[in-house]
Amino acid sequence: MEVNNKAAEAAIFALLLAMKINPKNHADIEATPKRVVKMLQEVWEGEYHTNKEIAEMFGKSFPTKSRGMVVVKDIPAFSYCEHHLALMYNMHIDVGYIPHGKVIGLSKVARIVDMCCKRLQLQEKIGYDICDVMKMVVGNDVIVRVRAEHSCVTARGIKKAGSKTVTLETSGVFENTEYQEKFLTLINNR
Repeated sequence: MEVNNKAAEAAIFALLLAMKINPKNHADIEATPKRVVKMLQEVWEGEYHTNKEIAEMFGKSFPTKSRGMVVVKDIPAFSYCEHHLALMYNMHIDVGYIPHGKVIGLSKVARIVDMCCKRLQLQEKIGYDICDVMKMVVGNDVIVRVRAEHSCVTARGIKKAGSKTVTLETSGVFENTEYQEKFLTLINNR
């Protein structure tokens, strides 16, 4: 999807002016609108792809006879809250699945996580989107845990630094507490 850079830069410039900050009066921030647009295109790249497209981009799988749980844990990530455009940070995502005749490359799991986070999001939607993409690639038995701090809680409003939000998205056998406990045991052991 082609972004209109000139319109986006003008919008950032107008926002700064509305906040009583004139970039033309500050040499250090004169190029800020251009830099902000470039950054937003990078950190919101996932906005331009559906979950199905992400599955197609990163869903290369390999045949296997294994039926044991596969877990990729502590994947660092960040995203932006769709309510305040505030940063979700110190985010760690754990993804588990049961192979059904195929496994996905481990780096592809991290790529799926990154692309799903590169959207204006809610934490609950991040877990859902990652689970949805993974199900398209490896089958229905998927679990995703997301832990994050939200600057809309820690840096503004209530200002409760250090508070964390934890979400768990499950499908297939992971809707069973026995499988959830096995997954949580694996990700909580160093």
